Amino acid sequence: MQSFWNTVSKYPLFIVGAIAGVLLNAAKPLAPMLKRPVTAIALISAVVAGFTFLSLTLRAMLGLDAV
Repeated sequence: MQSFWNTVSKYPLFIVGAIAGVLLNAAKPLAPMLKRPVTAIALISAVVAGFTFLSLTLRAMLGLDAV
């Protein structure tokens, strides 16, 4: 039974590593855009807008009060 819990305890680390790998590979092509101020502002604005859209959509779907 100890080896079972030892194996199960490794899954959270695997999940964090997999998510970090996906995020790093997704961000790698966007890194050169941060060198020019115009594209950097557009990229940061797009990320903030996407996060806001996702947040508001999830709040509406879950019936949470708007802040």
